Amino acid sequence: MSVQAIRPQLTEQDIHRLMKGETPEQRASVAHRLCRRIALDVLSEEERKYAEEIMAILADDAADLVRRTLSVTLRNSPILPREIALKLAQDIEAVAIPVLQDSPVFTEEDLIELVLSVTAAKQAAIAARDGISVTLTEVISEHGQVEAVRALASNSSAEYTDRAYEDTLRRFGSDEIVQKGLIRREFIPTHIAEKMVSLVSGQLFDMLVNRHELPAQMAIDLAAGARERATIDLVEQAGRSNDLVRFVSQLNLNGRLSHSLIMRALCCGQMPFVEHALAELSGVAHQRVWLMIHDAGPLGLQAVFDRAGLPRKMLPAFKAAVNVFHETAYDGGPNDRARFRARMIERVLTQFQAIPKDDLEYLLEKLDYYSEMAAAEEADDADTDAA
Repeated sequence: MSVQAIRPQLTEQDIHRLMKGETPEQRASVAHRLCRRIALDVLSEEERKYAEEIMAILADDAADLVRRTLSVTLRNSPILPREIALKLAQDIEAVAIPVLQDSPVFTEEDLIELVLSVTAAKQAAIAARDGISVTLTEVISEHGQVEAVRALASNSSAEYTDRAYEDTLRRFGSDEIVQKGLIRREFIPTHIAEKMVSLVSGQLFDMLVNRHELPAQMAIDLAAGARERATIDLVEQAGRSNDLVRFVSQLNLNGRLSHSLIMRALCCGQMPFVEHALAELSGVAHQRVWLMIHDAGPLGLQAVFDRAGLPRKMLPAFKAAVNVFHETAYDGGPNDRARFRARMIERVLTQFQAIPKDDLEYLLEKLDYYSEMAAAEEADDADTDAA
């Protein structure tokens, strides 16, 4: 493409309107057409200089509408010169926000300097960028206004460190939007979740304690109602624990490693917890318990079941659930954990009817929960793909 190839797409009247302009609307229309061509075409060095002249003219236009057209149309383009992007970033918010949120031409140093000097709305645009680095996350957490910290907490691509979490909670730990953003993250460290227990209430508390790992003793205390707060699901906590040996030991020491809890965990597909629970109760090493459950036939399972002191009347249901676990596979798709657990529960309920009422109600509730979670995740994926 040549400069001459650009020009035939525009009339001489269009060029005149861009340079001299009768109205902002007319100049913005021409600016949009030019910027689209600049963004989509491969330019030679000469053509790039021509394009940069056009972008500089647009960035200096007196009309906000024209400058915003430049910012919006080239917000994702690597061809936008860094100097012009920085100029747009210092413009009014309507002009600055598109490039601040999306432009790839800023350096990390640029973004840090901007966070320390711009308005709250501009900070929030930076905090919403895709792939926020550790350093930038720490700067926003320490210096950003609440709007920016809210946007950062809700940005799943932001890389948080302990320092960033600590600064966020120290400055805005009581802000409900910040709390919700952190709790909805895929992972928050155990010690941060522990701190947040005392900061949140109601639905956010329920979401926190059933979505993130807590210290074992705190989880047990909450489950026992020691803090008079909402109910915590120990099965969910078991699935999130990074130290199952300690978690199971704490449950046993507190008298919470019940037969019902083990059975519920098994029906939900939490097999590692079940293995460690039987190892704890039987005094048999975990590796040997694994073999007895998965690789020694029905007699091996019965032997470890009896040695753990579980009631014989539970054995048929236990065997059925283990068989279902062996027959059920993850589908390999994104977010398949919830679908796997829902299928586990469905098949256990279908194959074995004699389940105690309390456990049955629990499993039906979890079936709804996992099914809704899987559907929500699929909807989110569809929205992301569409975007």
